[in-house]
Amino acid sequence: MRTNSSGCLTALVSGGSRLLLLMYWISRPVQWSLAFNNSWLLPCLGFLFLPFTTLVYVWLVQGVGAISGIDWLWLILAFIVDVANTAGAAAANRQMMPGYQQTPPQQ
Repeated sequence: MRTNSSGCLTALVSGGSRLLLLMYWISRPVQWSLAFNNSWLLPCLGFLFLPFTTLVYVWLVQGVGAISGIDWLWLILAFIVDVANTAGAAAANRQMMPGYQQTPPQQ
């Protein structure tokens, strides 16, 4: 039986992006508040659900004040990384769900 060892990589990516987000907020609070117009709800939701996308958004907004042009590509790629991270964690832990029955591989 093959074991799935992607759990450590998923934890590193998810924990690392949240740690970077927290460090960035502590080191540059003025830039952080300007990026989100002194709101606290959107950064909190970003920290919980889309940490890498939130981090990239704050980096992109820092100089110009708006997302335009090629910045959208970077933001979409960050969103894909967040979704892939969540999907990888779900796939790695699917056997923990009640009622899950693993089907044998077809020959």
